[in-house]
Amino acid sequence: NHVVADLTAEYTVILDPERKATFTVDAFVPVINQVLDPGIIWVKSDSPYKSLKDLLAAARKSPNKISAGTTGILSDDHLAILMMEEAAPGAVFRIVHFDGGAPQLTAVLGGHLDVAFDNVGTVFRRIKSGELRALAVMDPQRSRFIPDVPTMPELGFPTVISSSTRGIAAPKGTPAPVVKRLQQVFKQAMDDPEHVKKMEEAGLTLRIMIGEEYAKYYRELHAKAAKYTE
Repeated sequence: NHVVADLTAEYTVILDPERKATFTVDAFVPVINQVLDPGIIWVKSDSPYKSLKDLLAAARKSPNKISAGTTGILSDDHLAILMMEEAAPGAVFRIVHFDGGAPQLTAVLGGHLDVAFDNVGTVFRRIKSGELRALAVMDPQRSRFIPDVPTMPELGFPTVISSSTRGIAAPKGTPAPVVKRLQQVFKQAMDDPEHVKKMEEAGLTLRIMIGEEYAKYYRELHAKAAKYTE
């Protein structure tokens, strides 16, 4: 038996038929979540798109022309673009998938990609330095790492909420006492001041969820993602 991490990546594997997953959404028992890294929409600092309003206006005026990058097929960033299109009728992007955040960043900086959908922790330092411009944070609350960037609800899109969660799960059938012990051990590690400091330095927002709270979040997240693969 193994403990696995990052249930966000797990459900995208299940939902992508090309990956031919050998497991289902019920194959795991959510143990504890550590990080909730909000989604973010960003462009290069010299981009003509100064705001989300500018970006959506362009995407409506020229459907399928504005290239929008993700960090992978069915990633939280991919789903965020689909949510954005659904919430802003007429705005259609030309979606480009990258194998992670590094090549996506390279494409934006090189002028080959108009806009990127990613997470705060990946790019907040470059935004603070002025190299990149953030248009919106896809969370109900502003990020303390880039507090000047408006949220999607502030901009009139309360349903466009996206994040990457980093948590721990165990195989289905793991004895309850073992799961409880895992929760205690991981919670203690996550609360360690040195660990908290490292998370802060990385721009990662701690959001500890345990037991049923995490299981409920996991189920709702999977259902939300499944909606866009039907």
